[in-house]
Amino acid sequence: MTTELATWLADEARVMANFKAKAGYGIADRTQIAGMTGLEMMQAILRGELPAAPIAKTLDFCLVHLEEGKTIFQGTPKLEHFNPLGTVHGGWIATLLDSALGCAVHTKMPVGRAYTTAELSVNVVRAVTLKVERVRAIAEVLHCGRQLATAQAKLVGPDGTLYAHATTTCLVFEMK
Repeated sequence: MTTELATWLADEARVMANFKAKAGYGIADRTQIAGMTGLEMMQAILRGELPAAPIAKTLDFCLVHLEEGKTIFQGTPKLEHFNPLGTVHGGWIATLLDSALGCAVHTKMPVGRAYTTAELSVNVVRAVTLKVERVRAIAEVLHCGRQLATAQAKLVGPDGTLYAHATTTCLVFEMK
């Protein structure tokens, strides 16, 4: 096991312990997030104080790092994520990248503002196979305005291999 993979696994274990010991997976109640910025909400999820998205449990990925305008999600490619050709399905890759991109945008939302993905473009440049133990989707916001936000991400392995890259355009709006 490489040093980088060992670090990744330690990050994942820390985050998963918070999820399991505290809020788990689910959907936050509006009263739980009232008055929070997007960054505060994402920090609360990372600490396990708010539930993590159920899709993360289903597809075996998790948020492992965040800061304003940047997130890192880590995923474990499992056999159930593979297509008949023996590689990870593009939908799994797209979902992992979309989660990282959207949450990076979310960290830029002030109180009372939200976003939704309007466009997602994914380029898979190398197959993810069973030999790849973990991948990370590293996303950063390029622009966040009153009505639109854009972000980019890359999907990499512990050895730095690039598997995919993506961009998104999100609509920004007032939460009701």
